Amino acid sequence: MEVTYRTSKLRKLAENKKALISELGPVCAKKFEQRISEFMAADCLEDLKHLPGPRIHELKADRKGQFSADLKHPLRLIFQPTNQPEPRKTDGGWDWAGITLIEIQEITDTHE
Repeated sequence: MEVTYRTSKLRKLAENKKALISELGPVCAKKFEQRISEFMAADCLEDLKHLPGPRIHELKADRKGQFSADLKHPLRLIFQPTNQPEPRKTDGGWDWAGITLIEIQEITDTHE
């Protein structure tokens, strides 16, 4: 998959390990790097759907259209598909096999 970043700060964190560790701590920084590597190695989001580590899932309510992947509890990596047109099933749900472009939105605790 192709990975882009919503902000230059997120892109810089992904490109600068020292800054990433400073911002997130060593454990969370390692998980962030692992998730980005998993995304980039996959052909589509479907390839990662059943992996236990990232626990990727669709978000609801005010975060509808976004997905979450685990980092270090309680932090989550929030991203959204950027394929155009959006890969959707006939029932309106996401077609995970069609999601090949994602944008990293933020790192946050979605349970607050």
